[in-house]
Amino acid sequence: MSLLRAIFAILFPPLAVLDKGCGSILIVTLLTLICWIPGLLAALVILNES
Repeated sequence: MSLLRAIFAILFPPLAVLDKGCGSILIVTLLTLICWIPGLLAALVILNES
């Protein structure tokens, strides 16, 4: 995970997982809309897997 992607994940989580596929973007966007912290955690987990 690069520093730039980590910053994107903190500021706007769906932007950080933009190249990970439509499912990841949708899940992170929904979690971010519900509450910011679950979206942030999901984005960091998705980024950490790659």
